[in-house]
Amino acid sequence: MALPSERKKARQLLVQALYQWQVSGSNIGSIEAEFHTDNNMAKVDTEYFKELLHGIPGKLDEVDGAYELHLDRGAGDLDPISRALLRMGTYELSYRIDVPYKVAINEAVNLAKKFGPTDAYKYINGILDKVAVSKRAVEVMAEHRR
Repeated sequence: MALPSERKKARQLLVQALYQWQVSGSNIGSIEAEFHTDNNMAKVDTEYFKELLHGIPGKLDEVDGAYELHLDRGAGDLDPISRALLRMGTYELSYRIDVPYKVAINEAVNLAKKFGPTDAYKYINGILDKVAVSKRAVEVMAEHRR
């Protein structure tokens, strides 16, 4: 099992790779190869990076549909970093039940603080909180009962 620091690094590279895919429209396989060439992947959860890098585009309609329900603007009005983070967080909430919902949200929020526009992290947090309620209702309710 990967260390939390390796998973964190995978997410950090993933948001950059998703950004590149969204902006350039390049082939996912080419982007993955480029990231392996250009980055030291020794301390990265490469399996996780690969799963999400291929999984998000592979399930794009489901992923986008899950968070777009909660937007207060058109999806096309999102900046590319926020869109990448919403996709990553929504994928984790939807398909990676092994990742606690709070971890998925907190990781996206922290990456928004690092890479996103000013205050984007607040928006990301609000949207992913709503996605968590719809995708992980039992887990969210159990947490609120504590």
